[in-house]
Amino acid sequence: MAASASSDTARRFGTFGGVFTPSTLTILGVIMFLRYGEVVGQAGVLNTILILAGAKAITTLTGLSLAAIATNTKVKGGGAYFLISRSLGVEFGGSIGIVFFLAQAVSVAMYVIGFTEALMMTFPGLEADPRMIASLVNGAIFTVVMVGAGWAIKVQYAILAALALSLLSFAWGALDGASAETLAANWTPAYREGSGFFLMFALFFPAVTGIMAGANMSGDLREPNRAIPRGTLASIAVTGLVYLGMALLLGAAASREQLLGDTLVVRTISRWPLLITAGVFAATLSSALGSMMGAPRILQAVARDRIFPSLGYFGAGSGASAEPRRATALSFLIAQAGILLGDLDLIAPIIAMFFMVTYGYLNLATFYEAWTRNPSYRPTFRYTHWSMSLLGAAACAGVMMLISPVAATASVVLMGLLHWSIARRELGSTWGDVRQGALFERTRRALLKLESEEGGHAKNWRPNVLALAGTAGTRDHVSAFGHWLAAWRGTLSLGQVIVGDLEKHVERVNAQEKVLRSHIRDEELDAFPAVVLAPRLADGVTALITCHGLGAMRPNLVLKGWSENEERQEDFFVLLRTVAALKRDLVLLRASRETEADPWRVPPGPVDVWWRGHTNGPLMVLLAHLLVQDPAWVGHKLRLLRVVPTAEAVEETRQHLLGLLAEARVEAEAMVVVAAEPVAAIRRMSAASAAVFLGFDPPAEADEERFHESMEALMEGLGTILLVSSSGGAALEA
Repeated sequence: MAASASSDTARRFGTFGGVFTPSTLTILGVIMFLRYGEVVGQAGVLNTILILAGAKAITTLTGLSLAAIATNTKVKGGGAYFLISRSLGVEFGGSIGIVFFLAQAVSVAMYVIGFTEALMMTFPGLEADPRMIASLVNGAIFTVVMVGAGWAIKVQYAILAALALSLLSFAWGALDGASAETLAANWTPAYREGSGFFLMFALFFPAVTGIMAGANMSGDLREPNRAIPRGTLASIAVTGLVYLGMALLLGAAASREQLLGDTLVVRTISRWPLLITAGVFAATLSSALGSMMGAPRILQAVARDRIFPSLGYFGAGSGASAEPRRATALSFLIAQAGILLGDLDLIAPIIAMFFMVTYGYLNLATFYEAWTRNPSYRPTFRYTHWSMSLLGAAACAGVMMLISPVAATASVVLMGLLHWSIARRELGSTWGDVRQGALFERTRRALLKLESEEGGHAKNWRPNVLALAGTAGTRDHVSAFGHWLAAWRGTLSLGQVIVGDLEKHVERVNAQEKVLRSHIRDEELDAFPAVVLAPRLADGVTALITCHGLGAMRPNLVLKGWSENEERQEDFFVLLRTVAALKRDLVLLRASRETEADPWRVPPGPVDVWWRGHTNGPLMVLLAHLLVQDPAWVGHKLRLLRVVPTAEAVEETRQHLLGLLAEARVEAEAMVVVAAEPVAAIRRMSAASAAVFLGFDPPAEADEERFHESMEALMEGLGTILLVSSSGGAALEA
């Protein structure tokens, strides 16, 4: 009960105080007072309205994405970091969290330095070190935030009141001096040399990038799912009207010369200039206060998720509301370091980029959530669509390049490095994210596309291997060859058939699938587990072949160990005929004793393919080629061999084999062996080979015993042998 009460106490701010106020104060900042006059003067009133519309369109799209994603999950502390990490995953969330925290912390220094410069411009006779004044202001902001978010919000109410009075003073004075003639004169642009529409857009856009200030307080809101959408969108709308009204009033009340030459033209034409000075101070202090409140809450959320173990110290909270005082102290120190450096002009564009990257990722997260059609994506905010989120992400990327291509590139590189550093540690998360949904959607679309293709061309043949490896660890040589044949090119499934009654063995099926999955993980195989229960082995294999996989991803090649157990001969031959009837390729593996003892050891010697014709030959050549292409088998010579009864046929046969290899584009040595007894020739030539490929046809029921005896005689004295029966799907000329 205590924990619950603590949580309820922490969430004490509503829409107005917790979201609308900090967002509005951050948006109505220094640019509104010190740069907006220049934008109107150069771009003209009409183009300024277009600039405002474009900038607000981007932030509105982002606000809609924020509203959708905030109403789709239980929002906790961390603001944008929390929302992005729970959608795009730990790598994106961790990199965004660190970058956004640093951007917010260093922004405190920027706003404090801006306040100090405005203070010294207002009082030219003030003889003091600007860094000392900035440090004192930074300390005062730190003290207010350390007392708690409640005090900070109360201070922001006072700042909002001062800002509202300054805007009232400006509007009163501008209306007194406004005229239609002045508005008409300022309606069209008058760009300075080297300037233009997009440069003015870049100058103005940072003014509207404060929409996340309220969301950063997510851990301190009573109902974040309601407060964040309402407060953010209301702030975007209200500040949009303020900027629209200011553009019209500046254009109607000030001459072009005043707009371009007077940095504080807003104060010049206001009714009570002192209130404008107070407004400038309020704008800088409110932005600094908002950043000082937001930064530590982001760091605290990142630390609590344990993405970076070294940050664990900053995850602790103080008091009933879990105030992030440790993280606040670090934010203060970072801001103070920025103040002592003095000139932040070089890093300011990078900081602006970090904000834009965050907005872009937020749009991307919402797009992925909607586009993947995850059943869990059920936002209560309905006024958005995945296309709007995608447009918002693209717009953020465009604005980044517009403001500073160099800074945008540096930001993306830094984000990439952070993402890579987190991904390489292969961290797991305790929350679900959209990546699995996105992967599922791409896979679903790809499978449907494959399924829509009429048949399959031999050129696109790939080995989708079903290796009947039995219980995990009992036939590792089968798993090893399945991996070598399928890795990087096709798919591998390790199949196990449990023969027996359903009622007696149903629990064993689930247990064996877990064991098989663990075996795949331990052996680092790119494979899928497949366990079925059937009354007979052949029935189980039939179920695996026909039901395992989806569409074109079903197994097309069955890999099984050669059976020497007389008690299982009947099931073995039924299986061979079943695979042939289902039109699947079949490979029977008879491993040498050395290979059975150490399945992953690759023996020395060449890889031999004994050609007997086009029935099984093309598949044998392709499989042997795939085998020697595997990194474990690189360096093994591939030989294509054929037995002829007389020497007269040697050259013609050799040219035929070379033609086959050229047609197949396979690098191998063609060899023709003259021998009256093919079996003796195979034993002699391949006795020291690493692997030998031989073709066969599944025997009829009446020929089973003779087939088994003849194959045993053929394989005597040889090492690892792969007996291949082709269904005809592979072709050398493809």
